[in-house]
Amino acid sequence: MSNIPADLKYTQSHEWVRIEADGTLTLGVTDHAQEALGDVVFLELPEAGRKVAAGEACAVIESVKAASDIYAPVAGEVIGSNEAAVDAPESVNTDAYGTWLFKIKPDAAADLGKLLDAAGYEAVVANA
Repeated sequence: MSNIPADLKYTQSHEWVRIEADGTLTLGVTDHAQEALGDVVFLELPEAGRKVAAGEACAVIESVKAASDIYAPVAGEVIGSNEAAVDAPESVNTDAYGTWLFKIKPDAAADLGKLLDAAGYEAVVANA
């Protein structure tokens, strides 16, 4: 079974979301996602200032096997991307939950209620 930390929120599309003290969101891809992808070789992350819609493809992760979109979990504004991850995309494989990809300031805090908890995400993975 994949590692699914209980203190994070999740999406059906295998992103993890950490809700920060200031209400912003830090995102990455789950351990399950990086295992399915294999060796990550390239990341394309959104620019700060970009407005994103919930469910919008806003980043790309490429492995030796496939390229996949990364989706915004909620509507909001991108406030930063992890350049260190772009420079070392294999860090996603080494530490999926320690390697954040980008941060969003959500438009509406109520949207966070649509995210999955660890048990909900575990059910998604189990049924995949």
